[in-house]
Amino acid sequence: MALPFDFRRHVPHPDRLMGLFDTLAKQALGGILGGSSKQGDLLSNLMNQAGGLGGLMQQFQAAGLGETFASWVSKDANQPVLPAQLEAALGSDAVKDLAAKIGFDAKMVLPLMSQFLPQIIDRLTPNGVIDDTHPSSEKIQDVLTGVMKGGLGGFFGGRS
Repeated sequence: MALPFDFRRHVPHPDRLMGLFDTLAKQALGGILGGSSKQGDLLSNLMNQAGGLGGLMQQFQAAGLGETFASWVSKDANQPVLPAQLEAALGSDAVKDLAAKIGFDAKMVLPLMSQFLPQIIDRLTPNGVIDDTHPSSEKIQDVLTGVMKGGLGGFFGGRS
């Protein structure tokens, strides 16, 4: 005779499930940004190719996303960006190049970037203006560390 299956015994508690999801997302984010030791280098290179934060802002303006980017810089809440919008602003070649450097498909990279880039730009501009148009890899690494320590909750919304 078969015993009834008790899902409560086999499905993790929601807190444990979120903890697992958070850990996996942090690992994926770390992988996308180039591993554990120089995570800021790839993002720094992407920004430098755009002409720094000012050039990145111009790319977003040209793609019709100037207000979105401005919200990330300002002290107001961050507006979201869709993966397709991000690709339009950054350029598909830049996204493909970044994805190739880390061994991921661009379709995997864009959704994660659309979640963390607003938070990173937000933290790189704590005064609500672009003070440092070419932040160093070390500064970007510090910001990335803060975003990753903040967990998934830090990827959404404004400053924390």
